[in-house]
Amino acid sequence: LSELGSESAKIKAMGIMDKLSTDKTVKVLNILEKNIQDGSKLSTLLNHNNDTEDEERLWRDLIMERVTKSADACLTAINIMTSPNMPKAVYIEDVIERVIQYTKFHLQNTLYPQYDPVYRVDPHGGGVLSSKAKRAKCSTHKQRVIVMLYNKVCDVVSSLSELLEIQLLTDTTILQVSSMGITPFFVENVSELQLCAIKLVTAVSDF
Repeated sequence: LSELGSESAKIKAMGIMDKLSTDKTVKVLNILEKNIQDGSKLSTLLNHNNDTEDEERLWRDLIMERVTKSADACLTAINIMTSPNMPKAVYIEDVIERVIQYTKFHLQNTLYPQYDPVYRVDPHGGGVLSSKAKRAKCSTHKQRVIVMLYNKVCDVVSSLSELLEIQLLTDTTILQVSSMGITPFFVENVSELQLCAIKLVTAVSDF
């Protein structure tokens, strides 16, 4: 899926995606939807119920692998849909909604907590950590897999703005996209995402 994401970006840039068989492209999109769904609701937070730290890390690595695979599926699907001169058949509502669902969930539950401690839930049951002091103490070190996921999600958010310029979406979907585009401006340490969100909000306002 990682290779498919890279190759679909190249094919999109070359402007030859529309030369592929529509039936095969639609089949690929339907398969991609299943892969997106697989990681769309998986929590990447450490499971504190496990017996050992090694088990926690192993559990998290397995979850992150599935979440990253789903991100690659999102990117591939959105690359196909935002390629030039694509037939109407590729704009499958279920796939679009699944991409948005995945992106919103992992922004809120995976990336925001990693980049801004205000969004982090206290493992000892104290609710969301909300003081400015928590931000000051935040470590800037990020796992490589989190940085990779962040970059992929930024690409998805940016490509969604392209999709809005191409395809008419339902009011419900537009509301979902709007909230996704506005929330990053209340999060710290996500400047790249905020730039992508500006494109998305602009595209929504022109809708």
